[in-house]
Amino acid sequence: MIEVNHLTKRYDQFKAADDVNLVAESGKITILLGPNGAGKSTTIKSIANLLKFEGVIKICGYRNDTIEAKRCFGYVPETPILYDLLTIDEHIDFIGHAYQIKNYQEKAEKYLELFKLTEKRKKMAKELSKGMTQKLSMLLAFMIEPRALLVDEPMVGLDPASIEDTLKLFRALANEGCAILISTHIIDIVSDIFDEAYIMNKGHIIKHVRKEDLQEESLKEYFFELTDGE
Repeated sequence: MIEVNHLTKRYDQFKAADDVNLVAESGKITILLGPNGAGKSTTIKSIANLLKFEGVIKICGYRNDTIEAKRCFGYVPETPILYDLLTIDEHIDFIGHAYQIKNYQEKAEKYLELFKLTEKRKKMAKELSKGMTQKLSMLLAFMIEPRALLVDEPMVGLDPASIEDTLKLFRALANEGCAILISTHIIDIVSDIFDEAYIMNKGHIIKHVRKEDLQEESLKEYFFELTDGE
């Protein structure tokens, strides 16, 4: 579970996130939506403990700045953060040893095959395309078998087949009990897989909606009604 309680992030007098509260429950795919400047990136970076903030954020019941939280937490940033001179295999070895994952190579192997990276495994990160770096970033997050997963714009640079595979993987992980929080502005892609959504605008969560509450209305239509088409 990912719990955000009274998150506030100030830049001088401006509040990029203003008393934000949200919960991504275990076994569910939760979506964070909002127009540009809504505060999504600030919220995501605060959850990942990349910013100083006011409030309390917990992951798997632990404050997000603790080792216990980091052990159960996977994060896929919008822009992959990799080591240019390390190969795909060396990234896998690094994360496997850092997280002390048993049989990590076996766990990584299925994602190498899924993302069609097997033949690229000896290439350095700087030699990979944008889509391949995104796939590697996801592979590294998935191989630790997180109980909570935070994903920021996961489909950037992916081809249609890889997008479909990734969506199926998110659903499978959620079905295994993982709490998944996805920040995205591409509503159509996630409209079939989400369970709950938080809509954010101007630093505030303006609506929390469950899929079953939408009835005949689509998530996109609901989003545009609430944000005046932004």
